[in-house]
Amino acid sequence: MTMSRVRAVRTALAALVAGASLALTAPTASAGPLASPCWNTGRWYCNNVYGAPVYQSRYGGDIVGYMYTTTSWFECKSDFGNYIGGPHPRRWVWTQADNGNWGYMRDIDIYSETDPLPNCPV
Repeated sequence: MTMSRVRAVRTALAALVAGASLALTAPTASAGPLASPCWNTGRWYCNNVYGAPVYQSRYGGDIVGYMYTTTSWFECKSDFGNYIGGPHPRRWVWTQADNGNWGYMRDIDIYSETDPLPNCPV
């Protein structure tokens, strides 16, 4: 293989690697829109993960129930719970599980933006 051919192959490989790197890091249109906010119809409703656990406290603890719907109602939010990650890393939301028990759901289990929810009393 001639030296000019080797350079051409190297240049082509460098361009291929650079393009692949850009494709892996660039945002895409398929990422989807931002989450729509929770809405109020006399009660606050949000879209959530099916089967999401509801915990006894905003610090975790025992699971008191689950949400077997993907649209559920919530009373209020608290930003003073255990770290859970996501856009609101300490936010937990007070609700009633599908079995009737009250508790907190992790904000990361709610697809809707929970900022509109009122704050829970301390």
